[in-house]
Amino acid sequence: MTFSLRNFIRPLLSLVAVGLAAASLTACTQAVTLEAAPDSNNPRCAAVTVRLPDSVAGFKSRTTDAQATGAWGTPARVLLRCGLPEVKASTLTCVTAGGVDWLVDPSEAPSYRFITFGRNPATEVIVDSKHVSGSTALDSLGAAISQGVPVDRLCTDPKS
Repeated sequence: MTFSLRNFIRPLLSLVAVGLAAASLTACTQAVTLEAAPDSNNPRCAAVTVRLPDSVAGFKSRTTDAQATGAWGTPARVLLRCGLPEVKASTLTCVTAGGVDWLVDPSEAPSYRFITFGRNPATEVIVDSKHVSGSTALDSLGAAISQGVPVDRLCTDPKS
């Protein structure tokens, strides 16, 4: 059997080409940088994270670089973080969407911050309302949150 450099180089070049193609594809979809919430390692947040949908309001999910987070859209239009302290009382308006009670923080409009009420740990969702309806985003995320973090009180509870 004779050794041919051509028989060695051709498969090697093919392997290098496949590697470069894979690297270029992953470079197109950089991870969204988010800060993990203080209690992001809570098992309930893991239960939320594994249930997050592949798309929200037509925007595909993105990889994030922090535990218990999610992002949708390029650029990101919807952001989620689980593991915040439970909100005990608030003067913010409370709405129900996706079967979950949410406090609405409009202070950074047109980006709206929604934080779960009556769930420990709390989850926040930030929505760019120029591109996504808040209620549409929350409806898409409600199942993951309600299955992952049980409710212990509602906005309408007298003790709230």
